[in-house]
Amino acid sequence: MGDSVLGVVVTETLYRTHPDLPEGKLAKLRAAVVNARALAEVGQAIGLGQHIKLGRGEEATGGREKASIVSDTVEAVIGAVHLSGGIEVSTVLVHRLFDPLIEAASDLGAGLDWKTSLQELAAERALGVPEYVITDEGPDHMKTFTAKVRVGEQLYGNGVGRSKKEAEQAAAETAYGEIQAASTTSA
Repeated sequence: MGDSVLGVVVTETLYRTHPDLPEGKLAKLRAAVVNARALAEVGQAIGLGQHIKLGRGEEATGGREKASIVSDTVEAVIGAVHLSGGIEVSTVLVHRLFDPLIEAASDLGAGLDWKTSLQELAAERALGVPEYVITDEGPDHMKTFTAKVRVGEQLYGNGVGRSKKEAEQAAAETAYGEIQAASTTSA
């Protein structure tokens, strides 16, 4: 339920803030805010992990820091607030937690999703389609993934994460910055 409340509030906010944007652009902005990574970032920023009751197995494997657990918990909290306080109270909560992300998405476009932003930048500059090279290390329950991204003939970025997706996003962010910096220095 929390994901639905979040989706409605964010969509309405974006529509009211940007009434002239085409539906496709609004959908991209919404996707930049309403996703597991953004939910996890919000949950970690407010220290939600320390309040989650976990089993011994999850506790032992760092469950309080796992993005999937934290993001699911943020959704659950929004849903619980909605059930106990109604739409007005849950709307206030969503605005308090997500307005900074909504603003950032509005400023950066889909920039909160670095893989999409990198792909758009690479296409804009005719560099080729980004390809991710992933390595992993550690036992199955505590794997660490490292990603690099190849754009054309060049290898960029170095991202590390607890999941392939997290590592790819981090590598894409680094690569985006490196490509931007290279074009600034060569211009």
